[in-house]
Amino acid sequence: MNLLDSSIVPEHAHDIKDEAREFAREHIEPNAQEYFQAGEYPHEILEAGQEANLVAQDIPEEWGGRGLDLPQLLALTEEFYRADAGIALTLQLASFGCEITYEYGSDEQCEEYIRPVAEGDQISGLAVSEPETGSDLAGMQTRAEKDGDEYVINGEKYWIGNGVEADWITLYARTGDDEDNRYGNHSMFIVPTDAEGYEAEHIPEKMAMRASKQAHITFDDCRIPEENLIGHEGAGFMMLADFFNHGRVIVSGHGLGIAAAAIEEAWEFSHDREEFGRTINEFQAVQHGLADMLIDFESARSLTWRACEKVANNDQAGYWAALAKTTATEAAVDVSEQGMQFHGGRSVLDERRIARVYRDARIPVIYEGANEVQRNLIYGQAP
Repeated sequence: MNLLDSSIVPEHAHDIKDEAREFAREHIEPNAQEYFQAGEYPHEILEAGQEANLVAQDIPEEWGGRGLDLPQLLALTEEFYRADAGIALTLQLASFGCEITYEYGSDEQCEEYIRPVAEGDQISGLAVSEPETGSDLAGMQTRAEKDGDEYVINGEKYWIGNGVEADWITLYARTGDDEDNRYGNHSMFIVPTDAEGYEAEHIPEKMAMRASKQAHITFDDCRIPEENLIGHEGAGFMMLADFFNHGRVIVSGHGLGIAAAAIEEAWEFSHDREEFGRTINEFQAVQHGLADMLIDFESARSLTWRACEKVANNDQAGYWAALAKTTATEAAVDVSEQGMQFHGGRSVLDERRIARVYRDARIPVIYEGANEVQRNLIYGQAP
């Protein structure tokens, strides 16, 4: 099956899609199960992705990247996640948060921090969520206090991709307490992970996406120079709002890739498995189930690519990003669950791809803003 065909993809994104598919077949697919079961960080695959110029290449050409736009990134994403979500997440998190610096930061910040990521010499991370706060951006409590020509950071961050592995992170921290301006109390900072007072440890093993590592970070009087402020104080919320609109389109691609993998597995298995003297795809109930999987997938993919165009053109970006993220990630959950059902008892075996896909599908409905929050955004921003 060729569920991720290029007919819906803008022509200028075809080449990057082909590159991503070839890389996924050579480097991701053959190693997916091994890394999932071992729960290890795929350093060698990340290095291969950097050498192939398929990691951190949204970074503009002036800072060493390829300047890939949103459709190109989405085309790459659905191919990577079809091959394996955990490894794909590691590859994409290698430059997580960089967009905030190259969009709002200074040339000096980009030269020092962005260029090394684009050239594969460093990796970054983004620290937003906290142990008690996930989707409420205005409620984050980690604080950065100005002290002379430095900021002093105290607090905790949780679920932070590359919190341990990164050379530096982009930090979202509270810098104000204006109750009349709830969305103007946070700022963005660049924090080197070797700064004194920065401590990170891996979160215990997850049930899914095990090749990607998330961390619990603590800041204990962690000092950074004032020039590590990105943009100006109080602009953090608005920076993240725009960043997440683009990010949610990419997370839609996570869902599409996972859903495509589930359908591939279910299709192949149902055409091979025999019950009552015939393959199970000959039963009408199974045919209807497979049809429903295709309906869910194609509907989600059409919506996602329409949303991609809308967000790229900044046309009601928040509304369309939320629509796509919700639809595509929930399609992944539904089709992977149906795929498990078709596999019967074999579905619970750890070495089965459908079991890995089923577990992976549960994650994107939560990150980048839980889907319950996306529904609030959809309702609140409806045209």
